[in-house]
Amino acid sequence: MRPWLSFVKTVTPPDRFRFERELLDRGLTRVAGVDEAGRGPLAGPVVAAAVVLPSAWVTDGLPSGLAGLNDSKQLTERQREDYFECLMSTPGVHHGIAVIPVEVIDRVNILQATHMAMNEALARLPSPAEHALVDGRPVPRLALKHTAVVKGDCLSYSIAAASVLAKVTRDRIMIELDRRHPGYGFAIHKGYGTAQHRAALAALGPCAAHRRSFAWSKPRQMGLW
Repeated sequence: MRPWLSFVKTVTPPDRFRFERELLDRGLTRVAGVDEAGRGPLAGPVVAAAVVLPSAWVTDGLPSGLAGLNDSKQLTERQREDYFECLMSTPGVHHGIAVIPVEVIDRVNILQATHMAMNEALARLPSPAEHALVDGRPVPRLALKHTAVVKGDCLSYSIAAASVLAKVTRDRIMIELDRRHPGYGFAIHKGYGTAQHRAALAALGPCAAHRRSFAWSKPRQMGLW
């Protein structure tokens, strides 16, 4: 055996049902993964999704159609679309999706709007969840007892599923906004502050889809006009 081989380590993939399994062992069978999309962009709504996966999957594993499910940011657009369709059409997968528009974001601020979206997504589940797994930090205003999981969309299948539903829903909205407000490139950058988007803002000014409460809208800070 070559000497360098002794330094090779086997990387064990994370158990992405660990949090769900711990809750299932406590008798909680309806655990919702919760995640949002669109907290940081300069334009468009913030979207949250809540997903309750069948408890049998926690013990038996994901079905083949969802093999490879992960944080939506680590998936291609085609993969996200495929997982979205699978999650939305599979019996036993319960979901709720909430969209909070720009006008509300500007009125209450993005943090409160995000929490509002999460609560509304949970309320839209066909049957109430008993516990939630939330990506990131604790959400004091969440109406349901929850566990906050940092980088949860990479560590929990339930949160990953929610991240996919939220991301695909918001991307589709941004594509529609691109049709209504051409010239900004919403279909490409989805409202994030890319160089292309900022250049379009400098040339065209903001449209109805832009968040006026964000710092970019202050001329001196943005240096646009």
